[in-house]
Amino acid sequence: MAAVGSAFAIWPFIDSMNPSADVLALGVKEFDLSNIKEGSSKTVKWRGRPVFIKHRTKKEINDARRTDLSKLKDPEKDEDRVVKPEWLIVVGVCSHLGCIPLGQKSSDAKGDFDGWFCPCHGSHYDSSGRVRKGPAPKNLLVPKYKFINEKKIKIG
Repeated sequence: MAAVGSAFAIWPFIDSMNPSADVLALGVKEFDLSNIKEGSSKTVKWRGRPVFIKHRTKKEINDARRTDLSKLKDPEKDEDRVVKPEWLIVVGVCSHLGCIPLGQKSSDAKGDFDGWFCPCHGSHYDSSGRVRKGPAPKNLLVPKYKFINEKKIKIG
């Protein structure tokens, strides 16, 4: 009886540690892809972080898929990083020290591998968001996402 009574007394405290409904709502967000032309990118905010949405060209997809995985610091197939080959969605935070890499604007430096470049410490990422050069130890993070329809995704 004492154990059951203790469990009932402690439960409200344990339950209060769960995130509230408004916090959970911020964790899932929908984004429209219809205004992102092939070859261009868009930056959106999700959980307070920038997310890079890139509508990749056939050349970018082919280049990413032809990459020799043995030359990567954090080997990952392009096919494992995307749901649909033409759309790459990554959290735009460098895995080295948390900087935001350049490469989203057409005028930005895109690094040696035509993806993103972190000017703070010199990390270069390819068109699949994989680190190819510099001090970054990991690829750009791919958040959990799914397609709602052809032109809309849900992240989180």
